Amino acid sequence: MNKILIIIKREYVTRVRNKTFLLSTFLFPLLMFAIIFGGALIGANSTEQRKIAVSDQSGLYKNNFKDGSAAAFSYPEGVSKANYKDMGYEGILVVYSSVPNKADSVRLYTEKQLGLATDEKIKSQLQKINENRMLMERGVTRSTLDSIKEQSESAATLNYRSYQVKGEEVKEDNKVLALGIGYASGFIIYIVLFIYGAAVMRGVMEEKMNRIAEVMVSSVKPFQLMLGKIIGIAAVGLTQLLLWIILIFAISSLSSLFISPEVLEQAQKMNESMPSMAQNNTMALKILQAKTTVFSANWALIIPCFIFYFLFGYLFYASLFAAVGSVVNEDPQEAQSLMLPITLPIIFGIFIMINAIQNPSGSLAVWGSIIPFTSPIVMMSRIPFGVPWWQLGISMISLIIGFLFTTWLSAKIYRTGILLYGKKVTLKEMAKWAFRKA
Repeated sequence: MNKILIIIKREYVTRVRNKTFLLSTFLFPLLMFAIIFGGALIGANSTEQRKIAVSDQSGLYKNNFKDGSAAAFSYPEGVSKANYKDMGYEGILVVYSSVPNKADSVRLYTEKQLGLATDEKIKSQLQKINENRMLMERGVTRSTLDSIKEQSESAATLNYRSYQVKGEEVKEDNKVLALGIGYASGFIIYIVLFIYGAAVMRGVMEEKMNRIAEVMVSSVKPFQLMLGKIIGIAAVGLTQLLLWIILIFAISSLSSLFISPEVLEQAQKMNESMPSMAQNNTMALKILQAKTTVFSANWALIIPCFIFYFLFGYLFYASLFAAVGSVVNEDPQEAQSLMLPITLPIIFGIFIMINAIQNPSGSLAVWGSIIPFTSPIVMMSRIPFGVPWWQLGISMISLIIGFLFTTWLSAKIYRTGILLYGKKVTLKEMAKWAFRKA
């Protein structure tokens, strides 16, 4: 046991004092916020209003287009495809008509592509104008339409609330907060599995290439060496995680000082003008606009579960990465080919997580949160929305069993591979070592 503790201490102290550790600790929270909010904010500030001339031969659309952040419409006399640029417009929208009061087709002509935002804006406006015209043809007046629109958009009229019922307990849902916590938790575990799993593999490879492992194996058992390295790097990960949590809370608390309500309003307008692209940045906007406090979340459950899935998810994969590192020689391509079966489930996990956030009770989300290969990422994205206790219990038990199995499997590969030099090992040979009788 003392030998394992010495290895753990060496791994921990060496890595914590590394400059790379310090830089990644302080830069990761900033990078995460940049990824989540950067796209929405940059898009909101970069949307340029285009001047579009309208030539309406049918008379159905004149003066009915509304200006927005993506396009401004005008109805000049005598405008055509030949002179719209000379009149100061970036495009001309022509409504063709062979029969009075009927549009045959609508075409947009521009010298340069005006972008998807402008296209979506024009199509949505055409659809809305046609809808209003059909209603008016059936006897609905313009004043009635305006009144209905104003009332339907009123929050007081809608008065929508969402509640979660568990037995006799009824509490208001906070889907915005659950969305943010679920996404952040799953994403952090996803990054950790890659970063620290690869760190274990590189550490084993370096010791093998420098012949340090030969000296250490003369004093400790290969299993002790592997276990000490895995636990030592896990301690580094926990230290970095705690620092990340502190920094993320600090940055999120200060975000309101740097992100003005005007910028949020512009980003929301951009979303409305681009319905097909809105899904990409809706989450960021919702998190930024959240009015409820973070203390309404069930942190007594979220924090212990996060630590559990963080540790056991890491331990599950770290032993596999260590086994790969023990059989790799000097060829980096060899490591990449052997890593593929390990990294694919992690990548699948992040895709299932995205689905689970949208549908936390779906079959894909439930099975993805139970199977050990994806459960650390997927289950943490579901917990903020509420997970049945039996599903959480099965998920934890299966992850613990999976960790014990992969550690046992990897130890058998490790003790053979760590002292093997000059031979390219295949997955088939590794499987033979793993299931060979002692």
